Amino acid sequence: MTSDAQYAPSTASTQSMARNTIILMVAFATAKAISLVQTFIIASVFGVGDEWDAFVTANRIPEQIVLLIGGGALSYAFIPVFSGFLARGDRDYAWRLASSVINTVFTVTLLLSVLGFVLAPWLVETIVAPGFDADKVDQTARLMRILLISTLVFSVSGIFQGILHSHNHFLLPALAPILFDVGILFGAAFLIGPFGVYGIAWGAVLGSLMHLGIQIPGLVHYRMRWAPRLGWRDPALRRVIVLMIPRVAGLGVLTFNTLVFNNVASRMGSGAVSAFDWGYRLMNIPETLIGSAMGFVIFPTLAAFSELGAGDSKRHAMSGAVRFILIATIPAAAGLILIGKPMISLLERGAFDAEDSVLVYGALRFFALGLIFQSIHEVIARSFYADKDTLTPLWISIIAAVANVVIVGGLYMAYVYQFDDTVRAALTAWGEQYASGDYSAAQQALAAASVKLNDLLAGVTGVGGLALGYSATFLIELILLLVILRRRWYGIDERALGVTALRTVAATAVMAAAVLAADAVMGALGWHDAGTIRTALRVLALAGVGAVAFTVAGIVAGLREIRALPGMVLRRSAALP
Repeated sequence: MTSDAQYAPSTASTQSMARNTIILMVAFATAKAISLVQTFIIASVFGVGDEWDAFVTANRIPEQIVLLIGGGALSYAFIPVFSGFLARGDRDYAWRLASSVINTVFTVTLLLSVLGFVLAPWLVETIVAPGFDADKVDQTARLMRILLISTLVFSVSGIFQGILHSHNHFLLPALAPILFDVGILFGAAFLIGPFGVYGIAWGAVLGSLMHLGIQIPGLVHYRMRWAPRLGWRDPALRRVIVLMIPRVAGLGVLTFNTLVFNNVASRMGSGAVSAFDWGYRLMNIPETLIGSAMGFVIFPTLAAFSELGAGDSKRHAMSGAVRFILIATIPAAAGLILIGKPMISLLERGAFDAEDSVLVYGALRFFALGLIFQSIHEVIARSFYADKDTLTPLWISIIAAVANVVIVGGLYMAYVYQFDDTVRAALTAWGEQYASGDYSAAQQALAAASVKLNDLLAGVTGVGGLALGYSATFLIELILLLVILRRRWYGIDERALGVTALRTVAATAVMAAAVLAADAVMGALGWHDAGTIRTALRVLALAGVGAVAFTVAGIVAGLREIRALPGMVLRRSAALP
């Protein structure tokens, strides 16, 4: 019997994974840096209001079409089949399959886009944002029709990425999202003036074209051959479709959750959709840099070990990836909460009023919890896909979607019926009765407690409640996936994961204390609410203090990964155990 030890990841392969992760993180960070510049411009012009509500809502349907048809599903269906033909040297069949997939996906996307174009007003006022008034519905529909153009482009560009990844080419696909953000930045910088919010939509169309164009040289290099064929009788295409169906259904559940959030937010008044989106955007920066980057890198390794039957090595690779995510996301989540307010003030630069900033921060602090769960989910879900199991994640996502409706529905009912005011009134009435015995001190204490309870409940209703529901949905899904994976893989290195989590929490506590102390000093020096430049320096300084404090505390706490990572990237360190 072949020993599983022969499949253990070598030092070189572990170093390669670390380097590839860093490369992707740098590429994603560049894209996010450009995105932040867009955000500064957009926030200063539109803030939290009706026009940005309309744009965010208009993008829901197009982005979900891309996700369902030309995006995530293909990465788990097309790449393994296409790579198999390349590995066997059958490049002619591989290119025939690629042509069939490109043509089929483009045809389906075209049909859906035309349908969306025609039904745009109905989709907005009935499904996506029933809380919008007539003018807002009309503006949203027109924006949606523009954005559907980029959907067609992405349906092809997403397959180009899969082809290049199958050839182990990552540079051009990594540059593609950067150019997409450049296109949106161009729209924000130069097209808002003549076209208003529609300039952002046209910038997205330009960005999608650049997203596709940058990958064409790579396809030329690998001598891609395209043929005008659908090939619906091709068994390889059918295999791709069969593998895609459960993943598409799972992404459909994600689409459903997204529409639920937007539907409910649209009923919460002007700015609610925007505030939810701003909070998500801020959380998505570290999630993309950490969770998405690690997910992209670890998936081929997990798939290879699964194909070889190397269970111990597969478990080791998954555990190492999750430990990295824990070490990165726990302090990042705490950082979003600790310096979220100055970050938001730097973001809006006067475009938000005090109430708007409270809405955005209320969403951000609950999204911060989701940062941890969603990032780990990137690896755990791929662990199932590596085993060619796309059905289990689908069923788990359906269960989580039901839980999402219950949670969000309950929080929305609390928002609508002002449950917090009811509780406060009941407590106050009880206090008055209690005070009839001349217990004035008790009455005052009870009144103060009722105010605090009121504030607490207010924080978990409204937009903050939606963000809490978002994070809770990922937590439920993650727990169920981990329980099943642990049984199938006969363990998931839970002891190592638990130790890493506890040590990371301890180091994060030290980091939080250091950041709070540093911020108190800066406040005493008058650096709070002291203009854009000082606010930017405050955010950078607090982030620097937090990074140094966490690194030192992590090393003291025994987080070996912190010491090992630089050497791994520079080809000097052995693989982590």
